[in-house]
Amino acid sequence: MTLCKESNTCNIGGHSITYYREGNGEVILLVHGITTYSFIWRNIFPELAKNYDVIAVDLLGCGDSDKPLDVSYAIKDHAERLYEFIKKLGINKFHFIGHDLGGGMGQIFAVQHPELLYDLTLINSVAYDFWPVQPIIALRAPIIRQFLMASVDFGTFKFLIKRGIYHKENVTPELIDLFLKPLRTSDGRKAFLHFARCLDNHNLMDIEQDLRELKMPVLIIRGDADPYLSRSIAEKLNEEIPNSKLVLILTGSHYIQEDEPKRVVNSITTFMKRQKVIVD
Repeated sequence: MTLCKESNTCNIGGHSITYYREGNGEVILLVHGITTYSFIWRNIFPELAKNYDVIAVDLLGCGDSDKPLDVSYAIKDHAERLYEFIKKLGINKFHFIGHDLGGGMGQIFAVQHPELLYDLTLINSVAYDFWPVQPIIALRAPIIRQFLMASVDFGTFKFLIKRGIYHKENVTPELIDLFLKPLRTSDGRKAFLHFARCLDNHNLMDIEQDLRELKMPVLIIRGDADPYLSRSIAEKLNEEIPNSKLVLILTGSHYIQEDEPKRVVNSITTFMKRQKVIVD
């Protein structure tokens, strides 16, 4: 499955980053979290590409990007690689949309490089010290790591995927295959576990005060049936970020891009259009 006809690659720090790009207009960068890769935007990407220049990236260690184990996959380091990625593509300003850990990277990016962002959208995002959460913490346990490395039966992982989808009829064999694709190889499983080991919520605690001083518009979208990240995360972000808006979607879970893609796209485009009027 691809988001558009062709993938592209970009060398960052000696490693190949895969990304998909399509459309014209202002640039949007779509950034996924730990249990996914660029495929999670499959229902979002083509709609946004009708009016924007959309880029969906596979983070280092994920999807079709390189999977080195000798570099950090901490979110602050991913955020820095995204900065190098954007500069290498010659992009001067863009809309940052992040899901899950990608939202944490967006927060760091907004604090460190605010001049590059029109705005920031956080979708079922981590924040503050309310994470890592189960089942990610369990992946650090040796017995769980060994099981994942050796197992050919991904029943447990399938259960976790299904739990993160509100509309259970959307959990098709195709969707499961997309989630499991990186885990079907030893390199993919090692990279996934390395990502989990690198997580440190201090990366976001260190910028808590900076978030209160953000000037850019911030949209916070929450699929309110998310069993992994609590509503209190979205509510605190909304309370503490000055120019922020919170959208709760009751019929969406953690992977809300699969549950309610049209509502997500509508929320994003309405938000960005309003900001454009304000900016102009």
